[in-house]
Amino acid sequence: MEQTDSDRWNLYSRWLEHADPLVRANAIICLIHQANYVLDYQIDALEKQCIEDAGHGEQPATARHIERQKRKDQPDQIPPCPKCGKPLVLRTAKSGKNAGKQFWGCSAYPECKGVAEL
Repeated sequence: MEQTDSDRWNLYSRWLEHADPLVRANAIICLIHQANYVLDYQIDALEKQCIEDAGHGEQPATARHIERQKRKDQPDQIPPCPKCGKPLVLRTAKSGKNAGKQFWGCSAYPECKGVAEL
């Protein structure tokens, strides 16, 4: 059974309308804590959904690539940089002849400019 606003108010009204301002303040702090908990839960769920389904930028793209590999029962295969050996990250070319295409770029960029094809 879904609660109405009136039902929810009745749950907390004795503390929110209390004569002692410390009791009222404590009730408000508790409600803020509950709201933050629910928001954190929603953000975690949305972040997981974003990684599994879509997203934007380079790091979510890498996470999506890993997630797709897991779905195919393949091990995570993030290649090492051919120049320095650090992990590569999935990037998208912003300009030039390959604009819009994805490639593996070194996580140490701009110090290392190592790349690998997908």
